[in-house]
Amino acid sequence: MSLDVTFCEAAWIARDPAYDGAFFVCVRTTGIYCRCVCPVKPPFRRNVEFLPSAAAAELAGYRPCLRCRPETAPFCPAWKGTLAIVEKAARLIKDEGALDGDGNVEALAVRVGIGGRHLTRLFRRHLGASPTEVAKTARVQRAKRLITDTDLPMTDIALQAGFGSLRRFNAVFREVYKRPPGEMRRGRGGA
Repeated sequence: MSLDVTFCEAAWIARDPAYDGAFFVCVRTTGIYCRCVCPVKPPFRRNVEFLPSAAAAELAGYRPCLRCRPETAPFCPAWKGTLAIVEKAARLIKDEGALDGDGNVEALAVRVGIGGRHLTRLFRRHLGASPTEVAKTARVQRAKRLITDTDLPMTDIALQAGFGSLRRFNAVFREVYKRPPGEMRRGRGGA
């Protein structure tokens, strides 16, 4: 990716936060790279080069500034903090069915690099629900799509949606939609 040097220079001189994370300022004389909003005294322009990412700066031999911490720039997972962990775990729940079948919160937590209790706390803080509640919602939504979009038997729908049994599928479906899944199929999702 090539950067417009004039554009980068203007954003860097203005310390424009709108471009924080869009490029990085690398100082040849110190071997350090910074965000464009770094509050340090600006180096001479002849000693500066602009690179598109923190990874590119590190590949070029620069180390991160200890003051502006470029590894926490916008658009990187560290910038989002614990929300990045919750988003990753929620994706694993929704896309891979991480808590379906034999899956459990402890195993999911290991996959995202933290403990199970801490993952549950983070889910409550960021999503207002536990990982198992998020998984239940994902399963019932998959099941509803299968009911309204296919002619599969209910047992197949329950298993494909991630429920361990037809009985559990029926109970959760009634709890969420206040009607049995068969009634949903007859009405094809109508009110």
